[in-house]
Amino acid sequence: MTGGELTLGAVLARLEEREREIAAQAETTGEQIARLTARLDELDRAAEEVRITRKTLLELPDPQPPAPPAPKLPDHPAYQQIMAVFAASDAPLRARQVCEAMDLKIAPNNINNTRLKLKRLTEHGILAETEQGLFTQPRP
Repeated sequence: MTGGELTLGAVLARLEEREREIAAQAETTGEQIARLTARLDELDRAAEEVRITRKTLLELPDPQPPAPPAPKLPDHPAYQQIMAVFAASDAPLRARQVCEAMDLKIAPNNINNTRLKLKRLTEHGILAETEQGLFTQPRP
């Protein structure tokens, strides 16, 4: 044999070496596949949790805005009497009618004072003025 030719033993040795290299690469690739598969499973679980959370949130009813606090009635007893008149009435009232219901003397001074109180209650949102001089309790 000449020096450039390979012997059968040398060829077999090279094949064994190549086979070990391929086996090592296959093992490394298998480990990478196992790590990537585990990572893919983690991502799938996380995505499923997000889908469940979204579905749960979409099924919740819309929150109602908080109710505004009830307006505070002024402390003077006349306001209590006026509100009692409106509680007993189911129609809008004028200042004169409120005076009559409260058994006040029908005098311009009493009517004007009552009208001022009705306007003040309107400013506080306790009463509503549906038209000029006509007052009622606001309806929800």
